[in-house]
Amino acid sequence: MMNAAAAAPQGAVRYLDRGQGRIAYEVHGPVGAPLVVCAPGMGDVRQVFRFNTESLVAAGYRVATVDLRGHGDSDTTFDRFEDFATASDLIALVESLGGPALLYANSMSSAASVVAAAQRPDLVAGLVLVAAFIRDQPTSKATELLMRLALLRPWGPAAWTSYYASLYKARKPADFADYKRALRASLKRPGRWKAFQTLVGQLTHAEVEPYAEQVKTPTLVVMGSKDPDFKDPAGEANFVAQRLRGEVLLVDGAGHYPMAELPEVVNPKVVAFAATVFGA
Repeated sequence: MMNAAAAAPQGAVRYLDRGQGRIAYEVHGPVGAPLVVCAPGMGDVRQVFRFNTESLVAAGYRVATVDLRGHGDSDTTFDRFEDFATASDLIALVESLGGPALLYANSMSSAASVVAAAQRPDLVAGLVLVAAFIRDQPTSKATELLMRLALLRPWGPAAWTSYYASLYKARKPADFADYKRALRASLKRPGRWKAFQTLVGQLTHAEVEPYAEQVKTPTLVVMGSKDPDFKDPAGEANFVAQRLRGEVLLVDGAGHYPMAELPEVVNPKVVAFAATVFGA
């Protein structure tokens, strides 16, 4: 059953109370249509799916884009920000809006979506996992140093958004300069950089991988062939797909955000996959 917030105007920011704070989200598409929930990665906001929502709505889906705890318009008052906390938020949002839902997740949120699918298979109809982490990845000394420096203030938000920009390998969207400025401004809002620091300190995907064995839902793994977060992007995509018994879309030349870099490649595949998930 949908709550009162679900009846708010389309595109308006809505809030889901999670006890310690609220999760921000917005909804587009017809009421009662099959639900797709889009969740961004660490240090990003729900607008990263700005090039994907329209194609899903045009295909007849209801699309909710959500901000992670401590990010965007969500509250910073939580004490947990890691995968399992995010999974609980996704479950609660699907319950609130009326599921089951296709979870369309990027990066860190992919791990949370796997946990959600294992814990509540009745609420998760399918998974689209973009640049998916379901296990910890070895990192270089340079990356570790960059992360430590990024956590220092006052230059932390600027350092993170510069690193964020480097993860786009195919092409940057036409509005990327504005998006990057808005992302940096968001991270500088009261409490958000502290929440980001807390998330980095809590984040590990080591406990997520065993949940993959419990997932029975259809899964599409989307990976950029040049994603710098993985030593072997294609190999990691195949590993995730094998563990989840899913299929792979390898996006040639793309980095960590193929759905924003090359939406003309990703959108048709996701729409077609959604049709198989919901039996359209």
